[in-house]
Amino acid sequence: MRTALLQSSGRPGSVVENLKVLDEAAGRAADAGAGLLVTPEMFLTGYAIGDDIGRLAEPADGDGADAVAEIASRHGLAIVYAYPERDGAAVYNSAQLVSADGTRLANYRKTHLFGCFERDHFTPGERQVVQAELNGLRVGILICYDVEFPENVRAHALAGTDLLLVPTAQMHPFQFVAESMIPVRAFENQMYVAYVNRTGQEGEFEFVGLSTLAGPDGVARTRAGRGEDLVFADTDPEFLAASRAANPYLKDRRPGLYGSLV
Repeated sequence: MRTALLQSSGRPGSVVENLKVLDEAAGRAADAGAGLLVTPEMFLTGYAIGDDIGRLAEPADGDGADAVAEIASRHGLAIVYAYPERDGAAVYNSAQLVSADGTRLANYRKTHLFGCFERDHFTPGERQVVQAELNGLRVGILICYDVEFPENVRAHALAGTDLLLVPTAQMHPFQFVAESMIPVRAFENQMYVAYVNRTGQEGEFEFVGLSTLAGPDGVARTRAGRGEDLVFADTDPEFLAASRAANPYLKDRRPGLYGSLV
């Protein structure tokens, strides 16, 4: 499956404008043969928008979800979009997978919140592994800081995730995560990992771009630069199976030794 990574900060604070950016990118991705388009963290509203997070937050089946479903079905490709999700009084930093026919397949709430900004505006999610079947692959979702905890990615590996999708808002000076950590996560867990970042200055944050999709061999299949970009990479189930056979990390684990980790 060809996956498109949309590296963009859109227009923070404007859902309408960000949906336009998504629509245009979905058209380009579909024309390039992509079956899946992934956005950065909080793409629907913007990330550094302060109290507007609460104002713009909406349910998983809200107007934003309907708009993304229409874009996905019109262009004929699945979309993972990230947004602030309201559920009663709680607001979550979430990402939702919508199929090519507009069906909502999976919704994930970020479990590990980064810094005072996120802890002030969001409630942490409690479900570690969220997956869906898509075009012959088992895809999973994490968000940004989540992927920096090896336990999260290993939980996905043990649950059979083939392609891990990670909308992110990675900022300076932590670009080593995109450059080094993501390929290692892909290799040590024998999966594909798509890490899709915001870019440029936004409030107090400088987002570094460098979106990438790394394979189970630890090699980046594509890597964006620092600016707005739309990049593509293919995931190959046959290569994944061969790589897992040659690198049996999961089979060779000794869980009985790891009790002290928790």
